[in-house]
Amino acid sequence: MLCRPLHLLAVSAVCSLRRAAFTMSSAPILLARLVAAAHSVAEKAGATVRDVMSSGDLGIIEKTGANDLQTAADRLVQQSICASLAVTFPRLTIIGEEDLPSEDVSEELIETGASEEILKATFPSQYNNIKEEELVVWVDPLDGTKEYTEGLLDHVTVLIGIAYEGKAIAGVINQPYYNYQAGGDAVLGRTIWGVLGIGAFGFKLKEVPEGQHIITTTRSHSSKLVNDCIAAMNPDKVVRVGGAGNKIIQLIEGQASAYVFASPGCKKWDTCAPEAILHAVGGKLTDMHGNTFDYHKDVKHMNSAGVLAALRNFNYYASRVPESVKQALVP
Repeated sequence: MLCRPLHLLAVSAVCSLRRAAFTMSSAPILLARLVAAAHSVAEKAGATVRDVMSSGDLGIIEKTGANDLQTAADRLVQQSICASLAVTFPRLTIIGEEDLPSEDVSEELIETGASEEILKATFPSQYNNIKEEELVVWVDPLDGTKEYTEGLLDHVTVLIGIAYEGKAIAGVINQPYYNYQAGGDAVLGRTIWGVLGIGAFGFKLKEVPEGQHIITTTRSHSSKLVNDCIAAMNPDKVVRVGGAGNKIIQLIEGQASAYVFASPGCKKWDTCAPEAILHAVGGKLTDMHGNTFDYHKDVKHMNSAGVLAALRNFNYYASRVPESVKQALVP
């Protein structure tokens, strides 16, 4: 939902000073500053997700049913991301999954940092003249909420996608519980980021061995249509997990060769950040007809014609989508 204006005068003043400092110096371009800020905001979001779980009270409510849940982490993280980005970039359009009431946001939820690594990166000149008001940010504060409530913590991600002229051009994915089963001195959590024309970072790119067809798909929203489409791919293995962000990470880390979801259940905030990161490393994500997604601020939120994605050999999977599936899923 469109994030509402927030009352954060003190924080806004600090951010105004920062914007002025950027203007007076040889500042990184707007997109670099936004992605760098989103990276820091996503890391704070991951910490918030862990804090809510550690508190022992997830604050669960059902939005439309048992498979559509909202937790305190969903609410707090969306407030944190939207407020943090809005005070630094006040002319952005920010659209979050949760429909939350307009209210003051605690200063403890505000993150004003920015990734130095990203600020120092060289961005393509095609992004030099982008204006704040031309960007749309799509936020899924807790992708894989149902899995979060069931303790399947490695399925959970925080997604911040950035679109320009309707196209997903940059994305940030935080995995709050990355390494949570490693124990010892393993660092808990990680943040992946990517920009078209630069690449994607924070992970090691790996592909499924040539000739293997490993399909990742929904864990909790399966149907005959989904299963028929998967069967048509002649998979060697099917991996059923939660979260669109998690599934795209499986593609870029060689755990799966295609993401197949022949259902209208996915939304723009589920796919914007993952799509940008996948495309940044040469992959492809479309609906089941092969149509690209539009991320303008006024588009419908539902990806009504499903999702098909692959790191390599996308055309193989697209060619095997049954006509019955295409007829059932109207763009």
